[in-house]
Amino acid sequence: MSLPTPASPTNPHFTRLGGHEAIVRLVDAFYRAMDTLPEAATIRAMHEPDLRATKGVLVKYLSEWLGGPKLYTPERGAPMLRRRHQPFAIDSAARDAWMACMKQALGEVCTDAALLAELEAAFYKVADFIRNTDDGGSTRPHPGRPREVQPDAVAAPHSSQS
Repeated sequence: MSLPTPASPTNPHFTRLGGHEAIVRLVDAFYRAMDTLPEAATIRAMHEPDLRATKGVLVKYLSEWLGGPKLYTPERGAPMLRRRHQPFAIDSAARDAWMACMKQALGEVCTDAALLAELEAAFYKVADFIRNTDDGGSTRPHPGRPREVQPDAVAAPHSSQS
């Protein structure tokens, strides 16, 4: 009688990237890019001068988000990234600056071209989701909350059945 094969993780990026140490290197490279890229000055100003605590939070978040140990939610709860970033005006320029920093960091840490492409696409989705300000400066509705986009719309009935 053979033992069942364990199911593969739903998100194997943590292992493919290189585990915890690779995430620490990624976060260090990300904030190094934020400190040095001129286009990142605005988003760098959104952070505390001392990045130690921020880096620790991002390492925990990315560990969990990439399919590794759940380090973030037990300590901080559900990520609610858009809500946590709501105090800051995140427009497409801020999103693009953030992505420039992440692309530079990924280029330093990720040696697998396929994984690099997957992560860049996934990070872009998150960065764009966090965007809360239109380029003209007006508040951008939450893309996941249709009532903010169409406040008078009637919600479809919920069904737990498939």
